[in-house]
Amino acid sequence: MLTPKYPKPDTYIPVHLVPDPAAAPVPTAPAPVPAPAARPTVQLTPGSVAALVAGGGAVVLVVGTVLVSMLLAVAITAASVAVCAVVIRSLLNNPKGH
Repeated sequence: MLTPKYPKPDTYIPVHLVPDPAAAPVPTAPAPVPAPAARPTVQLTPGSVAALVAGGGAVVLVVGTVLVSMLLAVAITAASVAVCAVVIRSLLNNPKGH
């Protein structure tokens, strides 16, 4: 009445399905063993090497273009700030000139 009721484990086999050890075993065919999966090797052909070289060259050109354009943007900004500083300095030093 007060004993706990545990769920049946996953390996539970009902008594009427347990094989009789005295009975003769039924011969079965062995299951085929799958061959181990071999990793494919990468074959580099002259065409694939040329494609890799061309892709690498394209990446270098794109990265170089981006870096040069960023450097040019910084240089133009610095030049414009310098011109503005010169104009503002001239206006502050000579307020009666205009």
